Amino acid sequence: MMRIAQLANFVGPTSGGLRRAVDKLGRGYIRAGHDRLLIIPGPDDSVVTDESGTIVTVASPALSAGYRMVANVSKVREVLARFQPTSVEVSDKWTMSAAGLWAKKHGVPSVLLSHERLDDMASMFLELEVAGQVHLLNQWLAGIYDRVVVTTRYSAGEWINTRANLSVHHLGVDLDEFSPDPRRREESPTIRLIYAGRLSREKSPHLAVATAVELDRRGVDVQLNVFGTGPNVDELRALAGDSPVFFHGYLDSRAALASAYREADIAMSVCPAETFGLAVLEALACGTPVVTADRGGARELVDASCAEWASPDPVFLADAVIRMAERVTRHEETLRRAARACAERYPWDVAIEGMLGVHESLTR
Repeated sequence: MMRIAQLANFVGPTSGGLRRAVDKLGRGYIRAGHDRLLIIPGPDDSVVTDESGTIVTVASPALSAGYRMVANVSKVREVLARFQPTSVEVSDKWTMSAAGLWAKKHGVPSVLLSHERLDDMASMFLELEVAGQVHLLNQWLAGIYDRVVVTTRYSAGEWINTRANLSVHHLGVDLDEFSPDPRRREESPTIRLIYAGRLSREKSPHLAVATAVELDRRGVDVQLNVFGTGPNVDELRALAGDSPVFFHGYLDSRAALASAYREADIAMSVCPAETFGLAVLEALACGTPVVTADRGGARELVDASCAEWASPDPVFLADAVIRMAERVTRHEETLRRAARACAERYPWDVAIEGMLGVHESLTR
């Protein structure tokens, strides 16, 4: 039996893919018969032990709406020392490095699960060229962690020439929670688009909204439903103007989100710096085809049977939406079956098995 300690920052009540990935992996470890500890930030210190393992919340300052970061590094060390893990899994590569250093000092195997690509994200979010600095950071991290796990080939790009012990393991999607509706959808002349995700610049919701605005400018009968919250919601409302873009806020119910995907004709997941694309898989699992950027992790998850892609520019993405809408009109049932089949390549069981294999190889 292994004792796996997971650590993650920026995990909150309205977090998206990172929170679900850490939770799904952790629960999978428990089902496989191992002990699981999770350390995350929160408003207060707390310890809860239940069927998902031991969850330790460390009182942490709020950085923005919905996001907190653990600042008390000594608390993290104390918790790890008490738990005595056989391996450590860190889902944050720049603010949780103290956990990796603790593991190295105490001879505990460590895994860095790299969920973001800092070079592209910084250039897009901060409009700074930081590739050189990120490379130096990754070289340092490669010397701390025994294994670096990325979720796509795109995500692996920034680890080139760092000497990291690197492997690629895809995440998964809940194929029961997100599934097609066998009932026939209500027909409509309107192209119904959906964007679901955090409304923060690094996720590129601006591209999705600007694409809907471009389609409306061309006279296309379109409607974009936006689900999520974040610091840039006011910017996005201003960008949308009088175009048919509707902001519905954060959906806490996964069933409600699945229903929203099913009602859409096309899902928009157009961030060119997305390292995996859980929202893409959730849409596909519901039988909804997608439009993505022509680069990034999400592009790797799809093929021509269920997706269109274009340069991350509203004009070109609008062209992709029109192409997909024409395909939906002619071959909707075929498209929806192809979308579901694509999602079925990524069950969580396979992702959990892959990560358990990483921990087992290191503890051996």
